[in-house]
Amino acid sequence: RWHSEVTALLSGDSAGSPQGSSEASDKVSSASSSHASSGIPIDKSAYEVVLDQAQFDEWVEKLYQADLFAFDTETTSLNYMEAEIVGVSFCIEPGKAAYVPVAHDYPDAPEQLSREKVLAALKPILTSSTHIKVGQHIKYDKNVLANYDITLNGIGFDTMLESYVLNSTAQRHDMDSLALAYLGHKTIHFEDIAGKGAKQLTFNQISLDEAGPYAAEDADITLRLHQAIWEKVSDIEPLKQLLIDVEVPLACVLSRMEQQGVLIDSQKLNQQSQDLATRIAELEKEVHEEAGEAFNLGSTKQLQHILFEKMALPIIKKTPKGAPSTSEDVLQELALSYPLPQKIMEYRGLTKLKNTYTDKLPKMINHRTGRVHTSYHQAITATGRLSSTDPNLQNIPIRNEEGRRVRQAFVPRPGYKIVAADYSQIELRIMAHLSADDGLLSAFAKGEDIHKATASEVFGVALDEVTTEQRRSAKAINFGLIYGMSAFGLAKQLNVPRHEAQSYMDLYFERYPGVLDYMDSTREVAKDKGYVETVFGRRLYLPDIKASNGARRKGAERAAINAPMQGTAADIIKMAMIKVDDWITTSSSDEVTMMMQVHDELVFEIKEEHVDKHVATIVKLMETAASLNVPLVVEAGVGSNWDEAH
Repeated sequence: RWHSEVTALLSGDSAGSPQGSSEASDKVSSASSSHASSGIPIDKSAYEVVLDQAQFDEWVEKLYQADLFAFDTETTSLNYMEAEIVGVSFCIEPGKAAYVPVAHDYPDAPEQLSREKVLAALKPILTSSTHIKVGQHIKYDKNVLANYDITLNGIGFDTMLESYVLNSTAQRHDMDSLALAYLGHKTIHFEDIAGKGAKQLTFNQISLDEAGPYAAEDADITLRLHQAIWEKVSDIEPLKQLLIDVEVPLACVLSRMEQQGVLIDSQKLNQQSQDLATRIAELEKEVHEEAGEAFNLGSTKQLQHILFEKMALPIIKKTPKGAPSTSEDVLQELALSYPLPQKIMEYRGLTKLKNTYTDKLPKMINHRTGRVHTSYHQAITATGRLSSTDPNLQNIPIRNEEGRRVRQAFVPRPGYKIVAADYSQIELRIMAHLSADDGLLSAFAKGEDIHKATASEVFGVALDEVTTEQRRSAKAINFGLIYGMSAFGLAKQLNVPRHEAQSYMDLYFERYPGVLDYMDSTREVAKDKGYVETVFGRRLYLPDIKASNGARRKGAERAAINAPMQGTAADIIKMAMIKVDDWITTSSSDEVTMMMQVHDELVFEIKEEHVDKHVATIVKLMETAASLNVPLVVEAGVGSNWDEAH
């Protein structure tokens, strides 16, 4: 596996890795540390645009000789499934970069080397695990090369991930932002050479006079960024390990999942769209009747007028401009006492579901594969969790019937089943591990229903006498505390007076003193260091932890308590994905496919006759992905669609 080879190269351990690894190890460590503060000026006129075979052959030879090189593709689209390669660029040391155009087709474009021949010449080095590459968001380039039957291996580093691991919240992790932050350099922006809006050119239409310096600069800056950021990351051992053992290997796992895609039953979705349209129209009518007049539900101004002027509902929160807020949480609170906000919330939810999923998903089916291909993002959330776009798989509701109907449209190919494997109560388990509270550790060790166990402790009743209502309250307390909820917040959640919620919390902390100690000490650590850490050393910075604004400071304190749990859960599922992918690629690739990752859940397509055997392996791999002081438990379901597998 390439990531173990890269790890071996970095550690200087050649055992079990390809021939020449010890040499490569020296190369990588020298390439990773030298030039870090070389301050070589950025001279775009020194970049080469490679148009003839002899010049290209020279560059290929330089790549073979390089300790490590930066690599980048220029393409026709940001959609990796549709993108065609227009050119490739590389850099072997700061200032020494080249662009090889292969498909610029504007009028009077100079003759270029053939794309087929260029890629054929580069294929051996691109697929080699011993020639180490660095890229900026290199998963995209890996996906694009896959369209040309080239598997990019030997990915040692990704500057986007290096920056993200070093500090997820310092700035955005795109190249332009990183070049300014770490090199004080303003790069050529794509809009500078391609224009904006509807008239924006695609890369093949851009003249080589502009495309050459832009593309070569991308590779040059990538190498310089790597040298600047790696120096900082490698000084902090846990961050170095997270980068090399988790984030970089995970990029390749995600790339395989993205290329695989997921099968969608578009007929089911079309039918649901029609049903939703009918229900949305009914709701709109009901809202208008309740309000006593017709108005545009999509207009914030008109909604403010109806709710707060005409119906005189209480103003709970104001926007920064001083107008009454109509946000989700405001409507949620008003809905407890008034029917109209409840209907407006339902209208909004169904409209969003229709626009985002039932209408859109069928149009996203790729003509070549017949499947939908999402993009997973590793460097967006502050806590390390993955997110996804086009489509966003993380936000399909599971608690209402309409959301579950969308999930019913996610289906396996013939002869296969969908399997959903989910970590059970992982953040509460992490809370038990971090707080080392005896009561929580004991409840999880015995395999007790944690909400029932909490209810038994808080309400002082025997475990078998806990009522449904008491369990519900205990669940709200358990999850509320994870998110740093106050007594006021808990009172709202349980719909009880504040003093009653406070007494529940006091009782909880009496029974689980370790949790209170953990929360107090975590706030102190956050104030002292400016960050908190996951179990595996991922740092979660909290810029507002000492803010003079009370609300912002309180928000940062709540985040300080929650981030280590959410971040540790993210680390664990990433480790699990790498383990499971390793097993799939080495043993049963035609029988099992990992298709989706959603929060604490992995979704697979498994050959029908092998489901039981493979589910047992997946559960075991996920449960042993990390070792905590409480057992990790994975629940797996099987079905003929994603909803049924829950």
